[in-house]
Amino acid sequence: MIIDCHVHLRPYGLTPSERADMLVQFADKLSIDKLCVSLGPNVKSPYQSPPEEFITENTYVLDSIALHPDRFIGFCHVNPAHVGAALREIDRCIVERGMGGIKLLCGVFCNDPRVFPIVERAIELDVPILQHTWLKVTGNLEFESTPDHFADLATRYPEAKLIFGHTGGDWEYGVKAVTSCPNTYLETAGGNPEAGFVETAVREVGAERVVYGSDAPGRSFASQMAKVYGADISDEERGLILGKNMETLLNL
Repeated sequence: MIIDCHVHLRPYGLTPSERADMLVQFADKLSIDKLCVSLGPNVKSPYQSPPEEFITENTYVLDSIALHPDRFIGFCHVNPAHVGAALREIDRCIVERGMGGIKLLCGVFCNDPRVFPIVERAIELDVPILQHTWLKVTGNLEFESTPDHFADLATRYPEAKLIFGHTGGDWEYGVKAVTSCPNTYLETAGGNPEAGFVETAVREVGAERVVYGSDAPGRSFASQMAKVYGADISDEERGLILGKNMETLLNL
């Protein structure tokens, strides 16, 4: 099974069914079995969503999952700046509606104390958190978590299942930041299909801690899969990265 752990449902002018059908069509071309989807319609403040916006986003995602329930696994996007509403939304989406994980973007830095109740709820529900991280030479967005923020959170909650979104963008720095955090999973999504990324991650943390993600449609499925298929690793390691590790994280 191949599982893409990082896909967005932004409509970009398409209807919900058109967007869902298009993602499945392209996933089929690359034999991707399941897509972990989050982030629904474009909103006024995507990086600082108030509750009414992230609730609307998640409802869109739930409606899209209903169109392809065998292909889509929902990740509930919340803003920890509104921790009470975020916890209620996690229960609505995961406990009541069966989503498989949590997506955190840029509401606050991921080691902010307001994130801690969300991580604790994820531990109780035994679901992974996909945390967006980046380290940009041009400067990060406001409250955009870096590899160091992520490593601090992972150290505080060693029992949490934390997916290191984009591996910090600067993957050489990112790999080093979480080498000693065994509860973290380095994700391939985003960035160009640069040689050496996957080999470095496998060498430093083991293939059991690397997962495939694309960040589609912002990036293509194919360009991000090229990082895994083009890597100088064993077939067994490739299988772990492309799907088996996510099967374990999602309790499939």
